[in-house]
Amino acid sequence: MTDQTHTVYSPIVEQFRAEYPFGLDKFQLDAAEAIAQGRGVLVGAPTGAGKTVVGEFAVYTAFHNQGACFYTTPIKALSNQKFHDLVARYGEENVGLLTGDVTVNGDAPIVVMTTEVLRNMIYADSDRLRSLTHVVMDEVHFLADPSRGPVWEEAILNLDTRVTLVSLSATVSNVEEFGGWLSTIRGETDIILTDKRPVPLNQFMMVSKQIMPLFDSTDEHIGSINRAVVAAAAKQEETGKRRGPKRSDVVTRMHAANMLPAIYFIFSRAGCDGAVKQLLVDKVDFTSPAEREEILRTVDEGVGGLTPEDLEVLGFRHFRRALSRGFTSHHAGMLPAFRHIVEDLFSRGLLKVCFATETLALGINMPARSVVLEKLIKFNGEAHVDLTPGQYTQLTGRAGRRGIDTVGNAVVLWSQGIDPYAVAGLASTRTYPLNSTFRPGYNMAVNMLGTQGWEESHRLLDRSFAQYQANGSVVEQAEAVERRRRELEHQAKELAALIRRERPTQPEKAQEDLDLAVEYAGLRRELAQEERRAKQHAGSQRQQETVTLFQGLRPGDVIALPTGRDPLTAVVVRADSSPRHPRPTVVTEEAWVERLTPDMFSNAPVHIGHMKLHKGVGRNPKRQARSVAANLRRMHFDQKPTKLKPKAKGGSAQATSLRMQVQDHPVHAWDSRENISRSAIQYIKAERRLEFEQGTVTTTGESLAAQFNRIVALLEELDYVETSIDESGTKHADITIEGERLARIHHESDLLVAQCLRRGIWDDLDPAELAAVASVVVFENRRETGEEMKVPSEPLVEAIDHTIRIYTELSSDEQRHNIPITRMPELGFATALHQWTAGAPLDYCLRAAEASGASLTPGDFVRWCRRVIDLLDQIRNTAYSDRVKTTSRKAVKAINRSVVALEA
Repeated sequence: MTDQTHTVYSPIVEQFRAEYPFGLDKFQLDAAEAIAQGRGVLVGAPTGAGKTVVGEFAVYTAFHNQGACFYTTPIKALSNQKFHDLVARYGEENVGLLTGDVTVNGDAPIVVMTTEVLRNMIYADSDRLRSLTHVVMDEVHFLADPSRGPVWEEAILNLDTRVTLVSLSATVSNVEEFGGWLSTIRGETDIILTDKRPVPLNQFMMVSKQIMPLFDSTDEHIGSINRAVVAAAAKQEETGKRRGPKRSDVVTRMHAANMLPAIYFIFSRAGCDGAVKQLLVDKVDFTSPAEREEILRTVDEGVGGLTPEDLEVLGFRHFRRALSRGFTSHHAGMLPAFRHIVEDLFSRGLLKVCFATETLALGINMPARSVVLEKLIKFNGEAHVDLTPGQYTQLTGRAGRRGIDTVGNAVVLWSQGIDPYAVAGLASTRTYPLNSTFRPGYNMAVNMLGTQGWEESHRLLDRSFAQYQANGSVVEQAEAVERRRRELEHQAKELAALIRRERPTQPEKAQEDLDLAVEYAGLRRELAQEERRAKQHAGSQRQQETVTLFQGLRPGDVIALPTGRDPLTAVVVRADSSPRHPRPTVVTEEAWVERLTPDMFSNAPVHIGHMKLHKGVGRNPKRQARSVAANLRRMHFDQKPTKLKPKAKGGSAQATSLRMQVQDHPVHAWDSRENISRSAIQYIKAERRLEFEQGTVTTTGESLAAQFNRIVALLEELDYVETSIDESGTKHADITIEGERLARIHHESDLLVAQCLRRGIWDDLDPAELAAVASVVVFENRRETGEEMKVPSEPLVEAIDHTIRIYTELSSDEQRHNIPITRMPELGFATALHQWTAGAPLDYCLRAAEASGASLTPGDFVRWCRRVIDLLDQIRNTAYSDRVKTTSRKAVKAINRSVVALEA
């Protein structure tokens, strides 16, 4: 194409260019011209290249042609940021914001929203879609995200083809494939690519205390690796060095080299917070008095809605002191309000170093002069894996501020195991593949059938990007299967070697012994899972037994309390008639006066007899405690147990049977059974990973429509859908009333939630109990503490038990229909959220979560609260019972306070 200076663009493009504050690049103008001509565009460009300008032209075109434009983003932080940018340009009255939990001016001609909101509007056939002319999908490569990616594909598939779609993506290697799919389903779509960064990126390695260029030339595409870097790294290896440079040394050296501000990526929350502490200890300070004053003013304004008690829990003084010195951390475990303060200060140039996890690379506008990578390995949720070229590109793309810096810097720190040649390979690779994660689900099925009908639903699935990619991905999948097969062979060799050392004289039985070891490890694993399940069930059961006992107690009844080898005897002096929360008052044989609650005991007390009480004991038990205790000690109770352990042991017939099988197994007698069992478990995991990859190949070969049919079959069994075939042989599907409710539940456990609402098991809960039981289908425990959940009320115990029973039924149905199993409910957040909804302070709720097996940061706590609020809002709109609707509304109001309200 000719140079942009000789290219004639449409009048609206020239008008937009004239109004823009800086000169536009050719790829931006070419994309704008395609939009002006009514064509869709897919723009692939490096981070920081200015692709959002293309999205802003789509907004400009829609606005000046009296149309409407939706600007979608993957995360709320980006939506908020874009909203403020567009308000500054078009005015408050013309720009709206919809992020699920925030609604601002939703009828405006320009609306910024998360992609989920757009998808939900399409399924609801919102009136707003009538005037819609343009949709911008920012960061559309999120389509490859395993958990949220399908939303992008759903929206693209179901969006009216008359709407001009503008897709903005990071540079991906198969952009032509993705663009080809867009053209197929949406009509003519221009693919516009650029690999030019507006600010060149220099690559460095820091070895010991030296910051050294990674390449001989500033352009890694034509330069070779710097031999001095290789030599310095080799010298460090020879001297036995294991660790890289100290963090405070890194930032002070970069400060001296004029390479700040920097984003310093550390792939763990604890690592980021530890780095801040290290700089505080080393008395690092980057701010002038004027900057410090401005920082502190911003910080104090940003936390204006929090109490001193909350700030103490949040570690505010430590946070504020670090910011005042020009450095901080940024990760998902922080309170959202704290993250917003960090983003604001960094974007204004007041912070010089930000220690961050990779979540900061998700499009938030926080460019820096430099980016530091401490490691090239990150935890992906299952294992520590090497950074991919795409991840490296995404992270280092933050370096170089357009209009401020002439170059950006990417600095990789040397430590043992980091190979300069591998770093050079990452730095030289600019692209990564975009693969669909789209799969049918329950909510999607009823919505597609309700809006499209049977045949059109199948046609849409057959036109999905996932189906489009299926034939072209066979080689990659075959390679993945082969890699898993090699992994299984390696585990088999390690296990065989351990068995040979245990049984060296029986080589002819090697395979038989290996099979035995795997069988034994499988039994032990199954036993551990069953014991864990039984233990959880036992705790719930014992609490219910205690409630039942307390409800039946009368003054004079004597009970044995579970205190160990010699149970403590107590007599009831005042009963409690409360049916749900009985709290009897007792006098113990040691003359203590206590008011008992069911949650005080992990094992149930035992009723052992009755004694006569003096008159007036119930009115003032403390005054007569000594005489009552003396009488109690003189009495003998035949039914008193000799032992009553404080904590009941969980057990089940299944666990007993498995335990006997383990003990009777031949491998149990082997001397090195523990080492062999650990290795065999790794073998089992490798075997399952291979089966998963092989299953993926099978699934890819099968059409998505076939998977969809199996989902519809289950929904028909459960009366959410009714199908029929007319005289011509055409199949039809009708959505039942229950199906219409399911269509409004947008959640990964959508069918489980729908079943719970339908059966009314949440109907009689108060707001705190409803919030708590909703949390069990929302919460995912990031780090278990090994403690047991303590459920605060009997109705909540019953609701959770019923929810798990319904889950068990559903997962059995899913297995029978060969449908992916719904995620199992998790109880670790229930008690904490119950207490928060009931008005407890933050510190108490965090400790309650810890006691229930979930270790949460304040940021985690707020995030899960917001997720539960989102589900409660959906429950309010879909529940059968008016009482549940009212309770949901009250629960949302109760949760949305203090630190949670500040996030919104």
